Amino acid sequence: MKDTGSKVQTLTGAPAEARGGGARPDDGAGRAFLFLQGPHGPFFARLAEMLRAAGAEVWRVGFNRGDEAFWPDKARYIAHTGPQEGWPAALEHILREKAITDIVLYGDTRFIHAVAVEQARAAGLTVHVFEEGYLRPYWVTYERGGSNGNSRLMDTSLAEMRAALSGSGADIPRPPARWGDMRQHIFYGALYHWFVMFRNRRYRGFRPHRALPVTAEFRLYLRRLLLMPAIAAERWAATARVRRGGFPYHLVLLQLEHDSSFQAHSPFATMTEFLELVIAGFAEGAPRHHHLVFKAHPLEDGRVPLRREIVRLARAAGLAGRVHYVRGGKLAALLSQARSAVTVNSTAGQQVLWRGLPLRTFGAAIYAKPEFVSTQPLAEFFARPARPDVEAYRDFRRYLLETSQVPGGFYSARGRRQLLRQVVDMMLCPDDPYEALARGTAAPRQQLHAVK
Repeated sequence: MKDTGSKVQTLTGAPAEARGGGARPDDGAGRAFLFLQGPHGPFFARLAEMLRAAGAEVWRVGFNRGDEAFWPDKARYIAHTGPQEGWPAALEHILREKAITDIVLYGDTRFIHAVAVEQARAAGLTVHVFEEGYLRPYWVTYERGGSNGNSRLMDTSLAEMRAALSGSGADIPRPPARWGDMRQHIFYGALYHWFVMFRNRRYRGFRPHRALPVTAEFRLYLRRLLLMPAIAAERWAATARVRRGGFPYHLVLLQLEHDSSFQAHSPFATMTEFLELVIAGFAEGAPRHHHLVFKAHPLEDGRVPLRREIVRLARAAGLAGRVHYVRGGKLAALLSQARSAVTVNSTAGQQVLWRGLPLRTFGAAIYAKPEFVSTQPLAEFFARPARPDVEAYRDFRRYLLETSQVPGGFYSARGRRQLLRQVVDMMLCPDDPYEALARGTAAPRQQLHAVK
């Protein structure tokens, strides 16, 4: 589902230059943006305000009360209250009736967004895709047409990236020491699910894109908020045991089983399948004095019994005492002393490569280039892991920071302000972020500032 066209078109195929006489290519005159589902919280509403200030028309489709709650412009809000099966026809009608030229969404794999990408490609519309940063948490990802396994990066070689960078002399920005929107992320998630659980009567046809019922999602968010101090203490103790253990260890970067990258772009149906593969490979190939450390995703909420499964599998493989579990937290403390890392396709893999550590992946990932990522059988990798080409990876990272990675965040007020300073101009630009760098039309990049 890649949209590689550089010109915004209407449903009739008329190019952007033909719209709204005299419209400049970098303003919103004559353009109509349709927002679908976004990150929890007010980011999409703030983004829409700025697009309207640029002269664009903006509409929003909501699929539940949580979507509606974070969209204050009720005059430009369209409630889709029917069944999911009716969405393709409803979207086709909206695109035609509102003369939509651009679609804005967060993640491209859930059903309602996959349908939108498909229809947009057929009609020649531009699809603006937001995602959590490939270099998270200090950046947000903005691409056109698709993200993660559907990104243009999947088909872009390192040689092409280096050629595009040849005319840029910008330094690689360093992340701030503090960012600070994890609590806001969890808060907005809990609030969103509260609206869906208690105020959703109007949207009887709503079906979550995840298998877990909304009531269970809400309970998990609320439980995590309440238990944050206890989880932090448990995490500190587990990390200390590993760092003070004096043994070599390999790090496994776990992901959320319900995350789109895991579900749509990996060979595993469940996280347990991945755990079984890793523990079996470690038992076969790793030196007997090495240990294995599983690090959970920072937003892991307990819907999958990871600790129980890891303990069970470790005992069955004869690895009791050599396998550890750390519940979330920052990655740097564990990576600083790790021998290698394994993941499906977590974006945290880039922190591994930045440090020059060997990395083995199993799913589709934008950074899974042959210059960086090992393809060794897992037992061999644990025995003698191949190191990445660090200079090649730094060129790749610089390419991301010059194109699709935008400073800021979705959830904290200051992070949103920093993000909006740059991303609106990127959306209005005729060229997508990758074309803009190659053609020399990319705007100068902001410096990062800590968000409190």
